[in-house]
Amino acid sequence: MTFPRSTPYPGIGIPQGKPATHRISRRDAIRGAGIVLVAATTSAASFRSFAGEGRSLAIKGYDTVAYFADGKPTLGTPAFEHEWDDHVWRFSSAEHLALFKADPARYAPQFGNYCAMALSLGKLVIADPKYWLMSDGKLYVFGSPPPAGPVLFQRHLAENIAKANQNRPLLPKQ
Repeated sequence: MTFPRSTPYPGIGIPQGKPATHRISRRDAIRGAGIVLVAATTSAASFRSFAGEGRSLAIKGYDTVAYFADGKPTLGTPAFEHEWDDHVWRFSSAEHLALFKADPARYAPQFGNYCAMALSLGKLVIADPKYWLMSDGKLYVFGSPPPAGPVLFQRHLAENIAKANQNRPLLPKQ
C-alpha cells in the first residue's frame, strides 16, 4: 500500500514508500538474513550507545525534534543521544539534540511511547512514530495509520486529549 505525497489529513504523518513487488527464493532470503545479522552485530558493537546499557529507547529511536523542525518523522542516530525521563532519545543532528536539551518537555510526545488514541480508550498500545499528529504545538504518536489513530483522535480532539490525560495513571511507571 502506498500513500500519496499530499495527504488529505493535514498535520498527520503517514509513511511514504513503495511496496516490494518481486519474489525471492527461500535460500536467498536465508542468505540475506544471515548477512544482515552479521552486519548488524558488527556495526552494533562498533559504537557506544546509552540504549545498550539497559535504558529504553524513546519513540523507537526517532528524532522527536524533527517533527517540529522538519514536519516529518526522522530516525535519530546513536551519535546524537541524550538521556531524559528514564529513556534514551536519539536525534538526527547536533542542532536537534541541543534544542531538545534546552526544553525536553516541549518536544516529547504527550504520552511518551504510547498511542494517544488507545490511551483515550483506556488501552495501552505502543506507538509507531511514523503515525503522528501535531496539534497546538504538541506531538501525539499513534499505533495505527490513518484513517485510524490520528484521524479518529482528531475528530474529537479536545475530548480525546482529556480522556487520554485522565488515563495517564495507566502508563507504566518509570
